[in-house]
Amino acid sequence: MPNLQKKPTLSRHLWIIYLLSIILLGVIWYYQWILGILMTLFMAVSFYYSIRTEKTIIDETERYITTLSHRLKKVGEEALLEMPIGIILFSEDYHIEWTNTYMGKFSEGESLIGKPLDHISDDLIPIVNEDKTDAWIELDGYNFQVTHKNEERLLYLFDRTEQKKIETLYQNDRTVLFIIYLDNYEEITQNMDDTAKSHLNSEVTSVLNNWAQECGIYLKRTSQDRFLAIGNNEILNELEKAKFAILDYVRQLHGEKNNPVTLSIGVGYGEVDLPMLGELAQSSLDLALGRGGDQVTIKDEEGRVRFYGGKTNPMEKRTRVRARVISHALKELIKTSDNVIIMGHKAPDMDAFGSAIGILKIAQANDVDGYIVFDPDDIDTGVFRLVDAIKKDENLWAHFIDPEEAEDKITKRSLVVIVDTNKPSMVADEELLNKAEYKVVIDHHRRGEDFIQNPTLVYMEPYASSTAELVTELIEYQPKVEKLSTLEATALLAGITVDTKNFTLRTGSRTFDAASFLRSRGADTVKVQEFLKEDIDLYIRKSKLIEGVELYRDHIAIAAAEPGDVFGTVLIAQTADTLLMMDRVEASFVISEREDGGIRISARSLGALNVQVIMEQMHGGGHLTNAATQINEMSIAEAKDWLKEVIDNYYEGSD
Repeated sequence: MPNLQKKPTLSRHLWIIYLLSIILLGVIWYYQWILGILMTLFMAVSFYYSIRTEKTIIDETERYITTLSHRLKKVGEEALLEMPIGIILFSEDYHIEWTNTYMGKFSEGESLIGKPLDHISDDLIPIVNEDKTDAWIELDGYNFQVTHKNEERLLYLFDRTEQKKIETLYQNDRTVLFIIYLDNYEEITQNMDDTAKSHLNSEVTSVLNNWAQECGIYLKRTSQDRFLAIGNNEILNELEKAKFAILDYVRQLHGEKNNPVTLSIGVGYGEVDLPMLGELAQSSLDLALGRGGDQVTIKDEEGRVRFYGGKTNPMEKRTRVRARVISHALKELIKTSDNVIIMGHKAPDMDAFGSAIGILKIAQANDVDGYIVFDPDDIDTGVFRLVDAIKKDENLWAHFIDPEEAEDKITKRSLVVIVDTNKPSMVADEELLNKAEYKVVIDHHRRGEDFIQNPTLVYMEPYASSTAELVTELIEYQPKVEKLSTLEATALLAGITVDTKNFTLRTGSRTFDAASFLRSRGADTVKVQEFLKEDIDLYIRKSKLIEGVELYRDHIAIAAAEPGDVFGTVLIAQTADTLLMMDRVEASFVISEREDGGIRISARSLGALNVQVIMEQMHGGGHLTNAATQINEMSIAEAKDWLKEVIDNYYEGSD
């Protein structure tokens, strides 16, 4: 408010003027007394009116200042109490000491004084504790921007509801591109006559057009097995809520031999231009197909990825042409390399060992030194018999080196071949991987978001039973492979046998072809069974795990170890395999503590339930019928509850 000054008198300028006038008047009186009398009268009248006028001005100024002060005080009070801004004063123990009138609309008529801050919103106390100077809360349908004044223990709540609506409208209206691909169209229609093919085409087009029309999507068919669709973020959000039910609708269509039609969708979205959206959508589709198809992959401009679907066992559709092309490309890369360094995943299994030995033979066939990275401290009981057999073969064992030796041997022209994994965090030596300029990935697992960067060559076939099967085919197309020894052929066959559960799961005609080739090269099936024999003590421990199994949702076996009881990776995997053999069990999960205090889960399925999708939700991965994860900072009971929640979400999405 303005400060009031003391009552003013005549201004200094007027007094000076009058003083000069009196001096002048004295001079006039001295020379002309009659003129002096007249001038004195004039001066008196002038003096009187000057004082009166200045007093009037001063009085009016005082009244104006008084009125203005009152108005400003009133405006300040109204602004504090009536403006559409929430104001809250609170005590040190987070209780409300005072609020303005505006906050009354959120109290349902009761006084807020003395109530805790979380009576208004659960978000307010965390905002104060974290000393956030700016945050957002939602209250009774309103969006507020909260400003926190720590020293004054004061909160301002600014209504930003309209702003949020505009932002939401802007975000919802952003363009989203969908690339839709019929995964197995060519395989299903290759033996159809024109009438049947036309009928299937009509069914697929009708289902997709109806779906697009219902969702408000523009859909255009660009080829026999590919569609381009355009929507927006709002439509994408609704599709995600429904978990892309279109996958299930299309899967109900069948071609010859009752094979279901499946599709994959790559989605690109974000605050980028249209060419970039197209690249994101195509990249998403490639990732979906790399994971086996029958799923949706969504990617934004920052590379974040979400997956939906992937619930069916993919139809085998790889061709020997591709195997021959990859084998030739691998041969050319090996020939131009100083040496070949081969790595599997951490805690390698039979498949990793067998496929690594197969790549070693390909390197030797092209007269290039090959080495297999092997950490003797990172080995589980499931492969120790195979390792012992390799140690007895001096020629083969000489090519096994530890990670430190591998780092000494790697050069700028070394070729690093990664087998049986595509995740950089899972390789035997991640530091060695980062040093390599030329990398080849050979794997049968579905591709995940975490993928080895900038590989020179990728051979990933999720339709294959094992990496050993893929490597065996590559060996077949090498022009001059030295004869496989019995142990080498047996190691490859053991990899196939373990991953197919004795040729019962994920087994196609190509699997038996590979096994036949290995058998003809001396693979010993009896030796395979010796490698796979179980230790009696381990079998008893496995039985202890099975003893506490719970049958969840009538067909899912969940076995959890007792807290503090540590089981190895191979043992819980074998336990999960054993549970699949039980009556009514379609999928199994085994939970155990790790040596470092974390939790590991091994998952198996007969194919009706995609355990890879479930494990990915728990930060793991794998294959449709074979997956796993590792969790930190969680108890056995908490991990089991989380697993059940993810399973429930999986089935709700399916429904």
